[in-house]
Amino acid sequence: MSEVLSGQQGWSGDRQGVQSSADLSQRAQSLLTKLAAWISDHNLPFLVTSIGMVVMLLWAGSYKMTAPGAEGIIPLVSNSPLISWHFKLFGPYIGSDIIGTTEVIAALLIITGYFKPKAGIVGGLIATMMFFTTSTMVITTPGATISIHGIRYMSFLGLFLFKDIISFGVALYLVSYFGRKAILSENKG
Repeated sequence: MSEVLSGQQGWSGDRQGVQSSADLSQRAQSLLTKLAAWISDHNLPFLVTSIGMVVMLLWAGSYKMTAPGAEGIIPLVSNSPLISWHFKLFGPYIGSDIIGTTEVIAALLIITGYFKPKAGIVGGLIATMMFFTTSTMVITTPGATISIHGIRYMSFLGLFLFKDIISFGVALYLVSYFGRKAILSENKG
């Protein structure tokens, strides 16, 4: 767990290869770069994104297992060419339960990834597939955009769906983060 929480083993994108976060902290000179190094040293990007993703998946997943949660996603799922078959096959209530259960499982795998990085990779991949699918709903859901004086804007529904594009990126980041941790774990001995 301490390896996950400490940002001591980071990978840089430069040609010099792998650099530790501590090395970057020592090289920081300005207040701005020292702040950035402190954020990196304390692994804040991972902690904020992983905890935020887990909370969102647990909360949204459990809500989808209620009648109001199932009814709330009917217009989204019904208009999606990627997942509309799901409600046709299972109906909205069982279909919503399956979606919610998948979200809870992804969250639990991400939590497990703190201790077993390969589980985090699987949880991140599940979240990646889910958020890719829901990201397309910005385009397919009626009412996601509105016209005001001839200019198209995202409605509140569109803005709600747009967060899934950001969540898609976070899920990819988690796959990458846990992947690095798993590679380091495999090559430790």
